[in-house]
Amino acid sequence: MTENEGNAVVTARGLSRSFGSVSAVRNVDFAVARGEIFGLVGPDGAGKTTIMRMLAGVLKPDAGDIHLEGVDVAADPERAKTYLSYMPQRFGLYEDMTVDENIFFYATLFEISAKTRRERSGELLKAAGLQPFQRRLAGQLSGGMKQKLGLVCALIHTPRVLLLDEPTTGVDPVSRRDFWGILYGLREQGVTILLSTAYMDEAERCSRLALLHAGEIRHCDTPARLKQLMPGALLGVVTQNARGAHAALEGVPGVLGRLLMGDRVNVRVDDADRRMPALRQRLAERGIGDAEIARIEPGIEDVFVALLGSGEAA
Repeated sequence: MTENEGNAVVTARGLSRSFGSVSAVRNVDFAVARGEIFGLVGPDGAGKTTIMRMLAGVLKPDAGDIHLEGVDVAADPERAKTYLSYMPQRFGLYEDMTVDENIFFYATLFEISAKTRRERSGELLKAAGLQPFQRRLAGQLSGGMKQKLGLVCALIHTPRVLLLDEPTTGVDPVSRRDFWGILYGLREQGVTILLSTAYMDEAERCSRLALLHAGEIRHCDTPARLKQLMPGALLGVVTQNARGAHAALEGVPGVLGRLLMGDRVNVRVDDADRRMPALRQRLAERGIGDAEIARIEPGIEDVFVALLGSGEAA
């Protein structure tokens, strides 16, 4: 039995899907409990969108099954859709309609009464900070405001499960923060949220993560537990010449991986105390004498690169 399956709202077992000769998703298993924020993390082509589309019932799996609130999604997608809301990467807002008109349209699709629509849209617009823009055309909204409007429309019928496919791609940092504030509020209300993201800082905010690579879930756990899986120790090398330091540390004995992070290089080593003197010596030999080296806690990006990448990210 998959972890959390006993009290799961969403379960996927043996999920597979190919497009011609390309295997997009292979034998994926997971279970998501009520009120969780479950993240699918991986690069482009890892299978995130394909999994989301299968969960939403808009794409049938070649093998495996999905159950949502006890409903077989593949066998009865229309019934499953009454429990969920799916917000794809390009949500279908009507740009020649106002904010209020878009909400009215989606409320009508779900046969929401006028009274419920007014109450629900008022709450959601307030949470999203969109009340001052109710009469503005959707096409005149910023990217972040469009995403928040998309979320309002997706939530108008009070779904139990919310599927979000890279919802904050291209959104400014303030709107991303606001967006996550709404998600935390939904979690407190018992809504189960599944989202895909390529942003590792967003991955840190999830209850649990599935790390995807080439259509397979390689690791699935809480962010804290995943960090414990990272082999070796992590050192932060801070210098004005971070790119030079990244190149200089190639081939140093005991260096397992390097990741350039602005003015810092995260260096994964087999033994921190043993390897720090050698790192300082190599940097000094390459004319990088201002480097400060210290132990740091790994982030999800470090873990992802260590567990699934080459370890030599630029």
